[in-house]
Amino acid sequence: MVVGAGPAALLGTPLRAGPISSFLSPLTSAGSQLVGNLFPVGGWRIYTISGSMPIFDPASWRLEVGGLVKRPRTLTYDQLTALPRAEQTSTFHCVTGWTVKNVHWTGVRFQQLFDLVQPLPSATAVRFVSMERPYDDSLTLEQLRLPDAMLALELDHQPLSRPHGAPARVILPEMCGYKGVKWLTKMEFVAKQPRGFWEQHGYDQNAWVGRSNGYGS
Repeated sequence: MVVGAGPAALLGTPLRAGPISSFLSPLTSAGSQLVGNLFPVGGWRIYTISGSMPIFDPASWRLEVGGLVKRPRTLTYDQLTALPRAEQTSTFHCVTGWTVKNVHWTGVRFQQLFDLVQPLPSATAVRFVSMERPYDDSLTLEQLRLPDAMLALELDHQPLSRPHGAPARVILPEMCGYKGVKWLTKMEFVAKQPRGFWEQHGYDQNAWVGRSNGYGS
């Protein structure tokens, strides 16, 4: 997550002023498993909530896409990667204030998945669930239809590595990294946008870069 490393949420870096610092620092200094290991990976900072990273097995991994939809689907990795691909280059912003520029992502636009499952009129948002429990977060359907919102499968022309959220992670460059759930295993269409893991600890529901309550700009 950055927390992922990308954050997969929240990407991290030196813990600095702002809400995230006050939340993370006491936990890490106390040895808490809520936020564990910080790994430097090619300019990124990788955090985990549980103290370890999920292991992706292509043979057994599934993406469950359901909730308020007409046609719930459970996709294998091969089925997901067979969907039409999109590519983009964007800047990744961490709420703690650091960025990684010119990141090349390859993946699937969310509209492709919407077309598969056909959301009901009552659906307004999607809850994303990580294999790294209890990490989850959500975005509205409107946000997921932004032109550079993506379910990323590759980073810089290579399949996502374990630190970066293999096999799939949410990307929305306009928002801070904690909104981009890594190690994705479930998408649930819901009527009301729920608060995710970090929102329950005081972070903004809408983490627009430069306008959220973090240190990012």
